[in-house]
Amino acid sequence: MSYPTVRKRQLGSVLRRMREGAGLKLDDVAERTTLNAAKTSRIETARTGVKAADLTTLLDLYGEVDAAKRAVLHYLAKHGSKRGWWQTYGDSISPAYADLISLESDARNMRSYQTTLIPGLLQTAAYARATIDAINMTSTQDRVNALVEVRMARQSVLTRPEPLEFWAIIHEAALRPRVAASQVMRDQLQRLIDLSELPHVSIQVLPLEATPHPGLAGSFAVVGFPETADLDVVHVESLTSALYVEDPVEVSIFSTAFERLRAAALPFDDSADLIARTKDNIT
Repeated sequence: MSYPTVRKRQLGSVLRRMREGAGLKLDDVAERTTLNAAKTSRIETARTGVKAADLTTLLDLYGEVDAAKRAVLHYLAKHGSKRGWWQTYGDSISPAYADLISLESDARNMRSYQTTLIPGLLQTAAYARATIDAINMTSTQDRVNALVEVRMARQSVLTRPEPLEFWAIIHEAALRPRVAASQVMRDQLQRLIDLSELPHVSIQVLPLEATPHPGLAGSFAVVGFPETADLDVVHVESLTSALYVEDPVEVSIFSTAFERLRAAALPFDDSADLIARTKDNIT
């Protein structure tokens, strides 16, 4: 890919913070290594990748001794432009969407808050088709079909040998729209009930009567990674684009917001009961 992926930006940002934490300027790096200032700058701004040997040199210079963190950063350097099954849908998905799928493929956990839709990883094919068709107003049927296939394929992260730990907080309003035929919504709500029984899937409902909360600002998802290397990313989607929040301070704000939403949402059993009652009341 020619665009800077989230992975490359993550690596560059971490290396910049390490350099600044060590009190070094770009010229200082050039004086102490074989990397010139321009190349180090390009690495930090994700305009170029970094070779394993150069990364080792930088980590040594910056005094990073945590073996786990070093391993994660080397992984990012090696797989910064990772290609996967989703590349076969290159004509149908945006670079930002490809980034999300790539991140999901390596993430350990994901915390999602949705205001009006069921999270994509929990959708049935029929529900996905109805919502994709409505949101992508000018898409051809072939593109809608492709996007449905992609969404269904993404869900494999929930069934892989070491599945993604997925925690969804869904606003009660998202349970009620009739996205298509009544049976589509009944099937979708039943799928939520079924998935909530998996040990790695947690589903809570934020009730309509909840007091004001951070979720009033909109939907978001926090994608978490195995090691503590300031690599968690927040995904915020709009009608025409997606935003990735990568700054650790800003990511922590979203994490705090999710914790407050979790406290405001119904307990798991009560959430499942509300979903079941909503399903049973669909006519």
